[in-house]
Amino acid sequence: MSNETSMRKVAATALGGTSIEWYDFFLYGTAAALVFPVLFFPEDMPRYMGLIYSFSTFAVGFLARPIGGVLFGHFGDRMGRKAALVTALTLMGLATTIIGLLPTYSSAGVLAPLALILMRFLQGLAIGGQWGGAMLLVTENAPANKRGFYGGFAQAGAPMGVVLANLAFLGVTASVSEEAFMSWGWRVPFIASLVLVGLALYVQLKLEDTPAFKELKAASDAKSAEQGARKRSPILKALATYPKQIVLAAGAFLSVQVSFYIFIVFIMSYGTDPSGLALTRSDMLMAVLISSFAQVPAIFLAASWSDRHGRRGIYKTGALAMAAWGFCVFPLMDTGSLILITLALSIGQIFIGMMYGPQAALLTELFSTEVRYSGASLGYQLGAIVGGGMAPIAATALIAAFGSTVWVSAYIAFASLLTWLSLHLLKENHQVDLEKVS
Repeated sequence: MSNETSMRKVAATALGGTSIEWYDFFLYGTAAALVFPVLFFPEDMPRYMGLIYSFSTFAVGFLARPIGGVLFGHFGDRMGRKAALVTALTLMGLATTIIGLLPTYSSAGVLAPLALILMRFLQGLAIGGQWGGAMLLVTENAPANKRGFYGGFAQAGAPMGVVLANLAFLGVTASVSEEAFMSWGWRVPFIASLVLVGLALYVQLKLEDTPAFKELKAASDAKSAEQGARKRSPILKALATYPKQIVLAAGAFLSVQVSFYIFIVFIMSYGTDPSGLALTRSDMLMAVLISSFAQVPAIFLAASWSDRHGRRGIYKTGALAMAAWGFCVFPLMDTGSLILITLALSIGQIFIGMMYGPQAALLTELFSTEVRYSGASLGYQLGAIVGGGMAPIAATALIAAFGSTVWVSAYIAFASLLTWLSLHLLKENHQVDLEKVS
């Protein structure tokens, strides 16, 4: 098999794995906006409080992501990228399937949301480990001049996961009555995630680890055998060696996370609010689906551009564009026109793609091979917990407190400016040899 054919196989597997893994993670976000406030919390609770509680369980997954990044980063830097990815895929598939089998508040009381939180925590652990494994499988295997492009395959799994999750809910919504949907229909997309376990087995049996990790492990094993040295934890070494890079990597992710989770999770509750726009669930699912798909070509275009011109320029442009566009989204939403709503979200997702596309390569190039999984995962997941985990809660609370979406737009703009500053403080490494990163 040629190197090009092998690379395409790795890229396709990374795209498939991340798409299904993110499907599971985002499936929860859609359900948190549409289903969980009613089924997993007391019925007499005010709507906005039910949403805040539901979005809080959604945020638990983000609290777990840095922990997953640490655990799987250590595992991935010691045992290999593939082994960590397989474990993460299996954990996600099982946790998501169990969510589809959980009892509701009416039948189990407070045990229902507690069980939901536990499964969401396991989802967070899995996604915290999955991204680093998939991203490094493609970027460490890719030719140096196509590192950004192939890294885009790992990144494109996120919007494709949203598309798949919304398609699943649309399919169930169209197939059953509203009563049946709330009774059992919402469970079907969760139980279907068992397919992820099968994909994990495929990765285990069909893919090899990256050349960069194989060379590292051979050198490390030889050194240990010769000196009898005790290996230092990769995560501790990453924190000691690259503290600035980890913090700035997290900062560079803020705009992506804040805007993305407002556009795919909070916007669902905002659009279907009976006292507000009162759009149907199907209309909002379709708007989010179409807009998320618009991010995919933007990811590959931006990633390819970054291979030729550098990672930071296109990334910083996307951040500035998002800072401005945040003030346009909600006025277009408030027209109630499904076409304008879809357009507003689609343009926002394109700006997200300009940032998210080069990110895999950018983070890969910040760290040496021996701590790359740990360092990249920790930076990515810290940005996720500060940005994405709090975004739907913050947006809901801001509107409840001030009665205006302008504050949500200001929140998006502030996160985007912090992202621009973080990128400004990072070095441009797009032509670096990964084996010479020190």
